[in-house]
Amino acid sequence: MEHPLALPEAIVAIVDDDPSFREGVGSLIRAAGWKVETFASAEAFLARPRVDVPSCLLLDLQLPDLSGLDLQKRMAEVNLDVPIVFVTGHGDIPASVQAIKAGAVEFLTKPFDKQQLFRAIAEAMQRDRRMREEHAQSREVWQHYNSLTPRERQVMRQVVSGLLNKQIAAELNITEFTVKLHRGRVMRKMHAQSLAELVRMAEKLGIGSGESR
Repeated sequence: MEHPLALPEAIVAIVDDDPSFREGVGSLIRAAGWKVETFASAEAFLARPRVDVPSCLLLDLQLPDLSGLDLQKRMAEVNLDVPIVFVTGHGDIPASVQAIKAGAVEFLTKPFDKQQLFRAIAEAMQRDRRMREEHAQSREVWQHYNSLTPRERQVMRQVVSGLLNKQIAAELNITEFTVKLHRGRVMRKMHAQSLAELVRMAEKLGIGSGESR
């Protein structure tokens, strides 16, 4: 029976050196409606081409060579943002704390029932969806910002720092009328409906009045 939150294009990657676990759990997950990819080692998973679809990782803590925690760290280093659900045959509390602090969604101890597993996968997929939405919004804001002229960027930085048009004109040695023109273009090009929205965009861009981008 398919899980109600399963997306047909979503992939659950399983990294575990036990072939019987990969096969058994993989079958459960497929039956619930998710696609499954299996890997016997962390290195094999890292060599996998990146995919632009909803996904999460079911990761064994104890692996030969590169451990599950090592893989989690390596993924962070290479900006591989895939939510992780750890599994282990040992109730390793220090490792579970370390994994969760580093951003893991859940830490399951074998044996676990399928409902625990499905809940953890569903939560991981929800997190992946949120991350994808945030990345898409960030890319869109950068595209809008890159369409601004150098002068419009200057005006935008001054505007989001809280300066009035008169103060911006003095800072940039231009007329207040010119500031108003640039300010209007900035709002249109950035697709900002209000000053508050423009400020939020600037925060996503990491820019301020002291920037020289």
